[in-house]
Amino acid sequence: MSRFFAPFIPALPPELVSWTGASPNPTASFQVHPLPSIFCRPGVAFGLFLAGLLLLCLPAWAQQPERPVTPIDSIGATRPDSLRRRLDQERILNSLKAYTKRKTIAGKAAAALFNFTGRQEERAGLDAELLDRQYDRHSYKVVRRININTLDAFGYRLNDPTRKPRNILEKSANTLHIKTSRARVRQVLQFRVGEELEPQALAESERLLRQTSEIADARVFVNESTTSQDSVDIEVITRDVFSISGSVQLRDVGAGVIGLRDVNFLGQGHQFRNRYEYGRPKPQTWSYEGSYQVPFRNFLTGQVHYLNRYENREINLVVSRGFYSINTRYAGAVALNSFDRPLILNHADGSPDSLVPLRFNTQDVWIGRALRLHSYDLGYENPGRIIVSGRFIRTNYYRRPDETNYQNAGLVLGTVGYSVRYYYKDTYLFGFGRTEDIPTGTLISLTSGYEFNEARNRRYFGIHAAAASYNPRRGYLYVSGDFGSFVRGRSNDWQQGVAGGELLYFTRLFHTGNYQWRHFFWNRTAIGLHRLPNEQVLNIDGDRGLRGFRTDGNLRGTSRFVLNYEATLYTPLSFLGFRVAALGFADAAWLNTSGRTLPFQETPFTGFGLGLRFRNEYTALRTFQILFGFYPRGQFERNGIRVFENARPFYDFNDFSFGEPSLVRYE
Repeated sequence: MSRFFAPFIPALPPELVSWTGASPNPTASFQVHPLPSIFCRPGVAFGLFLAGLLLLCLPAWAQQPERPVTPIDSIGATRPDSLRRRLDQERILNSLKAYTKRKTIAGKAAAALFNFTGRQEERAGLDAELLDRQYDRHSYKVVRRININTLDAFGYRLNDPTRKPRNILEKSANTLHIKTSRARVRQVLQFRVGEELEPQALAESERLLRQTSEIADARVFVNESTTSQDSVDIEVITRDVFSISGSVQLRDVGAGVIGLRDVNFLGQGHQFRNRYEYGRPKPQTWSYEGSYQVPFRNFLTGQVHYLNRYENREINLVVSRGFYSINTRYAGAVALNSFDRPLILNHADGSPDSLVPLRFNTQDVWIGRALRLHSYDLGYENPGRIIVSGRFIRTNYYRRPDETNYQNAGLVLGTVGYSVRYYYKDTYLFGFGRTEDIPTGTLISLTSGYEFNEARNRRYFGIHAAAASYNPRRGYLYVSGDFGSFVRGRSNDWQQGVAGGELLYFTRLFHTGNYQWRHFFWNRTAIGLHRLPNEQVLNIDGDRGLRGFRTDGNLRGTSRFVLNYEATLYTPLSFLGFRVAALGFADAAWLNTSGRTLPFQETPFTGFGLGLRFRNEYTALRTFQILFGFYPRGQFERNGIRVFENARPFYDFNDFSFGEPSLVRYE
């Protein structure tokens, strides 16, 4: 039509017609200005009449898209072209989601297994908002009431109060679970009824609740509807993990492993772990490891641990209280340990190796004091702390192969340091949408000590420095460095020194539809300095170097340099409460086995792999992963290929709190 009438339509001046619409779309329109009298003549009027017809056709023409739009089906997804159908992840998820809505038995079973409900995540405070300034306006008000609400493990969400257990799986699992008692939650809180609310007490309480083994997530906030000028009511909401877990592994007809764990025994926060292995080769055909831990008030913890494996027996009794919070003033511990270990002696004359018993015990005591710094901001406490601590370790040998390498000794250590701690909240770091606390700050400490032994006394010097920063757009960066060494005699003979460092970086969270991913980079360095001739203790197996890498135990050295890279893709799929993520990794490790100082002259060991990670926030065993790894210089597996599972997180944060004074680790 417009093409037919085009030669007969007079051109309108551009100032008479204005276009309101950026592109051809249904909402676009014309605005025609009033015409002058010259356009009222008959010939011009006929031309304007034809132009009006054209204008009526233009909106309809503007609504026509450049290509046909496929109709929307009942589940809100576009139908793909049957001639160009590919493997589309979104289409598969939508098809599975539609199948769960069926009223058939199979559809109801699929609905019980998979969860496609949109997750309502709390945004307040998640975008790297500092936790210690959330409730400044309520500082020093009197705590009038504390309302504690503990939720079962399955079917509840802290960010969605309307969410309840809906299917038989969630309801049945909750009947087997004992909720955390309010008394246990009250132990962790940093405030009490009738006392003034200290700055940062709410944020610290919420963070400490999330760090306990029995609680998956927590919220601590002021009830704004009941607060007054001088008093507040505080709401505490927690969601438990399913604390009981076990494992059975059959290695052969008469060999296997049985494990039983409970991290919240009777809802009191008690933890016991048991692992029994049978069918092992002689001389000891079985092994057992067990522990029991009890939390007391004021973050005092008692633990007993027993190990009997390969004729290696160990008993540990520990009572401890750490610098769990920024506001903690005193910390310390008392530990009694007994060891009975067999040593393998290699004889220089070529005779067969022999086993020699090594029996000793240790007594370990330390105490620390945190000194607060003055704050010039009313209502805001300075997070910086100066910490002074001391430690005494005594070692007594009852049976030993020689007195040169195994000496009765007493070690006195003292540490002074400065620490600044900040915490941020974010998601999709090491978990799947769970609120996680990110520690940042600065830490520097100086350690000095003196060792009394049977041969010759010696001094010790050590230094540790660390810093970390976080930004939701740039990611997280942690850098640390250590140095420590013994010094003997007036000649300053440096012995058993170690220099080390660590760098951890992960990128910001990237988004593509319902998928999210991050990249992780990790570097660890340990350089042995003037170590003893037989002191080759560093290895690169598993968590020490290449994930999934195994050797016969003889690949050891004096220096190590490790690089780890991982890309993690978080998927929207949920199966029986398990969130699924895909990952790929590439690891490299240099190990010095020839006695040199630096390891870079050695050929590196490498590992590459892919896998799936499953995380369930409702259970005590929250994360496990199944990985396929390839190691070009395979040791234990000759072809270099291994399929393995792992239940321990490979990455973790380093907090900026002080512990006991200690030697720089060389392991």
